[in-house]
Amino acid sequence: MHRKPSMSASLSPTPFNQRRRLLVIQFLSVFALVALLLSRPAWREDRPFHEFIEMTGLALVLMCVFGRLWSILYVGNRKNAVLVTSGPYSITRNPLYLFSTIGATGIGLMFGSVVVATTMGLLSYLVFRATAAKEAVYLRNKFANQYRSYAARTPLFWPDFRLYQDIGETSFSPDALKKTFLDALYFLALFPVIEGLEYIQTVGYLPTVLWLY
Repeated sequence: MHRKPSMSASLSPTPFNQRRRLLVIQFLSVFALVALLLSRPAWREDRPFHEFIEMTGLALVLMCVFGRLWSILYVGNRKNAVLVTSGPYSITRNPLYLFSTIGATGIGLMFGSVVVATTMGLLSYLVFRATAAKEAVYLRNKFANQYRSYAARTPLFWPDFRLYQDIGETSFSPDALKKTFLDALYFLALFPVIEGLEYIQTVGYLPTVLWLY
């Protein structure tokens, strides 16, 4: 005799698919590479302003890498399983999404275009903020008043550094740290790829369809 699942079991919250955030970044990175193949920055490659934009982009990507590693030291493989409220999670409820958005913007700047950077940053923000809002529903159902108290004092996305607090020490997952580090290398690997494609365009092997500022 089969028993029907209880109403509470059928309504129990399920965590949001975490792989979507990496898929978003990969899609936006492909977008940047396609933009590079078909267009070139309006500023000449030998101008100081072009170099400044590229170096700013690299700095943002490095911020993304170290920020994601910092966040994983606190949450490990426990995202959506436990409620972490210290370290980067004390200034924003979604530091991983925040730093990924910074990284996506940095990739656009490494291309040398403010337009591409703004587009990638805005798309990342919209997708990650929507994802964070859906996750908040799950966490609110799972942790009830504990999460409501946390959400009342901590921004969903943009950080408030005045709220920073730490617990002194925390345990971390070596596997989660390794996986996040390998994911972060994806951001850094784009820099030599972009530079290589830019050189191929400069010598005339790739046509320029559009000039972007």
